[in-house]
Amino acid sequence: MAALAYPDRIGLRRKGDAPRWVLSGGKGAAMPPGTPLASARLIVATDLDGDAREATVRQAIALSEPELRGLYADQILWRDICDWSKREGRILSRRQECFGALVLDDRPWDAPPDAIARAAVEGLRQTGLYWTHSARRLRARIALARSTGWPEVTDTALLADPAWVLPYLTRIRTEADLKSLDLTEALKSLLTWDQQADLDRLVPAHFTTPLDRRIPIDYDDARPGIEVRLQEMFGVTTHPVVGAGRLPLRVTLLSPGQKTIQVTMDVPGFWKSSYADVRKDMRGQYPRHPWPEDPTEAEPTLKAKPRGT
Repeated sequence: MAALAYPDRIGLRRKGDAPRWVLSGGKGAAMPPGTPLASARLIVATDLDGDAREATVRQAIALSEPELRGLYADQILWRDICDWSKREGRILSRRQECFGALVLDDRPWDAPPDAIARAAVEGLRQTGLYWTHSARRLRARIALARSTGWPEVTDTALLADPAWVLPYLTRIRTEADLKSLDLTEALKSLLTWDQQADLDRLVPAHFTTPLDRRIPIDYDDARPGIEVRLQEMFGVTTHPVVGAGRLPLRVTLLSPGQKTIQVTMDVPGFWKSSYADVRKDMRGQYPRHPWPEDPTEAEPTLKAKPRGT
């Protein structure tokens, strides 16, 4: 009779030694330690003190699980839970038998890939997107080439509509999995074939040197840049640019020993100004490598003179 009268006050004991229950209506309840019903698994609280956070039970009666099932069999339902746990830093996938807020049975559930992916998205929203070097470079290229009709690739925009990343999250289980996820291919999927072609044309991933060597363009900084041996840029009279706005590359010119000689946004200007001083310093350090007086007329090379010549 009490359970029929107060269906929202049926309580299931919480884990632990303290006499505390969660009520079927979703609230919490507790008794002073040592009271007669302190160890009861199921109760009906017939009198509570009204505390909104966790009410004190002033009167209750014990209830058995068969009695609960006999009264409310049509309201005891199984539900599948696949959620991201911020506290545990992983996906929790469970199948639970519930009466209101009470979990009468709880067992592992092998969730389908789409449920795993949706839970992993919540993990990304809580932890933020993790960017590998490759994915970060691609995102910077897209942002640089972006025009009307192109996707927005800020973290806020990407997480607002996560359909682009769902197919790549089906094997995610933990925060460590999220951190190791490379989003490069997922980002590519945001672009049409025409946009991918425009991206490679306007904001290429590589710069082709006068020797036809492809070297990666670094898009991590505010200004995209390359690192290249000084001798490989002989003959270059127009500064390299990328992007629809023809953005000049930051060119780091290296010595034969791969040390930075000069960082410039104007290679032709460097030939006319600082190169003469660089030539004086470098000829003594690297005598087997060419240091022509006029680098604009010289052939690009990575070769050194044979020893003894």
